[in-house]
Amino acid sequence: MLLGVDVGGTFTDAALVDGDRVHVAKTPTTPDDQSRGVLRAVADALAAAGATPADVTALRHGMTVATNALLEGRVARTVLCATAGFVDVVELGRQDRPHLYDLARGRVAPLVPPDRRVAVDERCGPEGVLRALTDAEAARVADAVAALEPEAVAVVLLHADRFPAHERALGAALRTRLGPDVHVSLSHAAVGTFREYERAATTEVDAAVSPLVGRYLRRLARRCADGGLPEPEILASSGGVQTLEEAAGRGATTVLSGPAGGAAAATIVAAAAGEPDLLCFDMGGTSCDVLVVQDGRAREVGGGAIAGRPIALPTVDIHTVGAGGGSVAWADPGGALRVGPRSAGARPGPASYGHGGTEPTVTDAHVVLGTLDPDEPLAGGVALDAAAAAAAVGRLAGVLGLEPRACARGILRVADAEMARALRVMTVERGLDPRRFALLAYGGAGGLHAAGLAARLGIRRVLVPRAGGVLSALGLAAAERRSDRARTVLLRGDAITADALAASSPSRPGAAVEVAYDVRYAGQAFELTVRGCPPDPAALRAAFDAAHRERYGFDDPDAPIELVTVRETERVAGPPGTLGTAPPDAGGATVGPAVVRLPGATVVVPAGWRASTDASGTLRLEADDAVPAPAPWEADA
Repeated sequence: MLLGVDVGGTFTDAALVDGDRVHVAKTPTTPDDQSRGVLRAVADALAAAGATPADVTALRHGMTVATNALLEGRVARTVLCATAGFVDVVELGRQDRPHLYDLARGRVAPLVPPDRRVAVDERCGPEGVLRALTDAEAARVADAVAALEPEAVAVVLLHADRFPAHERALGAALRTRLGPDVHVSLSHAAVGTFREYERAATTEVDAAVSPLVGRYLRRLARRCADGGLPEPEILASSGGVQTLEEAAGRGATTVLSGPAGGAAAATIVAAAAGEPDLLCFDMGGTSCDVLVVQDGRAREVGGGAIAGRPIALPTVDIHTVGAGGGSVAWADPGGALRVGPRSAGARPGPASYGHGGTEPTVTDAHVVLGTLDPDEPLAGGVALDAAAAAAAVGRLAGVLGLEPRACARGILRVADAEMARALRVMTVERGLDPRRFALLAYGGAGGLHAAGLAARLGIRRVLVPRAGGVLSALGLAAAERRSDRARTVLLRGDAITADALAASSPSRPGAAVEVAYDVRYAGQAFELTVRGCPPDPAALRAAFDAAHRERYGFDDPDAPIELVTVRETERVAGPPGTLGTAPPDAGGATVGPAVVRLPGATVVVPAGWRASTDASGTLRLEADDAVPAPAPWEADA
């Protein structure tokens, strides 16, 4: 049996795969110690299957420890060691502003304040060592760092991505002086590519979150061992699993761990449903994550950002907005109805959960409108309190001067608008026509909004897997093993040879190595990643021109190209993915308007739509007309 467990902001999901059968569980997340919620979800999934911990052969885990630490600013006490003259590179950042027209908006403060930045007397240039790092200087720096009593140290020396010897020597001195309890992150190992600001910011994040991630994972491993479960493997932001110790030692690789599980699951759905092109959105209790699957594969990028901080590591290309079932509705100073990004979270949660919450949320709006039936408990045994939901929405309605049901419809409209904007960011703003895609909805609240969002984008086909409420956990169970390496080469013209394009290291037995190339026209500041290209300069040139033309609408065959970075991904295929099988009573079609209840999720089928179930239990919604009908709360009445 294969077990996947995904921790979200509101619920912790588990999916247990036993051959072609899937058993699921959903329990409230325990923010004070996520491992408690993980073990509770595991126990519920095992009970549903009539299994024991000894039956589990592999346990894969997606988590939000690093993400929450960055969002909340609760990170390890960190010291930054950088080449003299460059200790402020993270604070200086780049010249662009995160909000172009908001002159009062400041940047996110660095994780390491000025009084914990230590200058190192050494210097490398682009061609090699200019000023050597002496043993005496390494010892001096180690003493200065020890005096600051850190929990973690980030070492970022100039050009260390190409010449790492100084970082290795300083890292050895720091570990000797500080002992094993202080985490040390070296930029050439944490990132490995050029651009000083991004490399420094990522290493700073890695150092600041790794102690927290390590403590959590080792506590979880002990609890799993005590319960007779195998040691968990951890999903990285790239969508592949790594060992627990690898994740503990490089916390930055787990920043998008949770959402990446949905990408693995989406590829399973794409194959099972015969829909290679999917526009996917995962609407949970706290947020909504959007990603694109093309030709059966989730789109990837060479780096991302979290909480305004760049993460220069391979990640699934995901866009997140604060629109989930627990997103709080409120009135801004101008009297406009707003939803999110603040969430009611797992505790107290929406008012309708009966855990003491008093603020109206998206879930409460659904209860008021009847799309969520108070007589039907949610997954995890959460009983809905209709009176509490009505009271919360009614208070906001009074502030806005609306009738309560009109206020509830407004809450859902605003949430839909925010999610539709996120879907357009990943499609229209990147040159993709959303009407070419089927919409895959998952997460506990995804099915409630799927058809309405599809109508806004002109999409006529919607898929909601039977295990859609815990789909990210299901994807974890089948995720591949993966490791990534990157090396900046900065080659131009005739220097781009077949040898330069070849993989630099052999793969492990049973693994396949894929090589991708970051390429740009000479003079450009940023690159496009070219995948699936053989190690041939002429083929790379043709592939890059085609990629540039597709992304930007033009190419320049006469301009020289520059190979910036070579990326190598080592993959070991995971176990065969499955969505399970449809129950015997799943046949037949449902004509809207209707509400269909699945394990862990509820699906709204508006008028003008019909729903049917395929062999794996996936609910397929199709619009009757060329112009899909909207969600019921989008109507004027």
